[in-house]
Amino acid sequence: MTIAAEAPRETFRIDMLWNDARYRSTFIQTIALMLVMLGFAWLFSNVANNLAALGKDFRFGFLWETASYDINQRLIDYTSRDTHGRAAIVGILNTLLIAVLGCITATIVGILAGVARLSKNWMLAKLMTIYVEGFRNVPLLIWILMIAAAVNETFPPPNAYRGLETGAFVMTNRGLYAPRPLWEAGSSAVVVAALLGLAAAWAVRHWAAARQAATGEQLPVGWITLAIVVLPPLLAFLVMGRPIALEYAELRGFNFVGGIMMRDSLIALWLALSLYTGAFIAEIVRSGIQSVSHGQTEAAFALGLRPNRTMNLVVLPQALRVIIPPLISQYLNLTKNSSLAIAVGYMDVTGTLGGITLNQTGREMEAILLLMLFYLAASLTISGAMNWYNSRVKLVER
Repeated sequence: MTIAAEAPRETFRIDMLWNDARYRSTFIQTIALMLVMLGFAWLFSNVANNLAALGKDFRFGFLWETASYDINQRLIDYTSRDTHGRAAIVGILNTLLIAVLGCITATIVGILAGVARLSKNWMLAKLMTIYVEGFRNVPLLIWILMIAAAVNETFPPPNAYRGLETGAFVMTNRGLYAPRPLWEAGSSAVVVAALLGLAAAWAVRHWAAARQAATGEQLPVGWITLAIVVLPPLLAFLVMGRPIALEYAELRGFNFVGGIMMRDSLIALWLALSLYTGAFIAEIVRSGIQSVSHGQTEAAFALGLRPNRTMNLVVLPQALRVIIPPLISQYLNLTKNSSLAIAVGYMDVTGTLGGITLNQTGREMEAILLLMLFYLAASLTISGAMNWYNSRVKLVER
């Protein structure tokens, strides 16, 4: 009987790191990582040495120093006696405000314009083509300045409303005034009822969609959802004795007082970012719709579906897998492009932390680093949320 002897194991040699395919890849990646880390270490050391030579240290204590400057548009209470840290928070909230408003408006404008470009109405399609090509091929900063000038020149000064009935909304060359809600005792019950109504409406729509998928029967979800969202807070509002009132803007002296003021810089930046980004989204929507085979539409029409139902049930669900990935990039671009707000005097985080605070304190490295971290966190949050939504709506293939 023959006994097969085991092959002797090969002992490890140092030259196997670059000659043996089993170790070569890991070895090269390790060397590359070490070189990158050494590069960053040299960079930070060089920065620290240069700051020490200038008599500066690397610290963030300036955030607790008095800011000594005003911010014209703010969502929270702030005075010039507050700290630079609170001024930075006000700027962050202003940036998030313009980003949220811009993304919502740009999406609506982009969808409408993208669908209109495919319209059989020749004039409508050509007008949307002019809008898309006009906004896409002119720099954003020029549109911001042009729209800001249009807002200032189109709307009248506050004194023009003297002796006139203004109503709930007042538009002047200084900004838009809207009613401010006054929360009195019992208003929390109305808010809770509204939140519960929204949760119930979402549950009903989810159940109706599952029921339609199982049985094919379609319920009037729109009216049911509207009733669930509106009736509970309305009943709570009446039962609690109308605890939410509205404060309207009133002309006192040379300006309006009261209500919610949206400054002309905010309106101009909002419109410019929305229209500019909406032009890009329109092309994304148009390409997504055209990526769906025309046979899908013809088959839906053959089944008796109306054009709007065909678009909602057949075309858009298939087009979303093409639309959403580039749409994420447009949301990120809009958020980062909001840093151009300083051109019209809107105090976002670039104007506060990266502008006045940086110039007053001389802490350019710390301020720029914090600014970079904020935009990085905001971009990663938007990207993560949109990628999660993309995974929920993408088509499941076999």
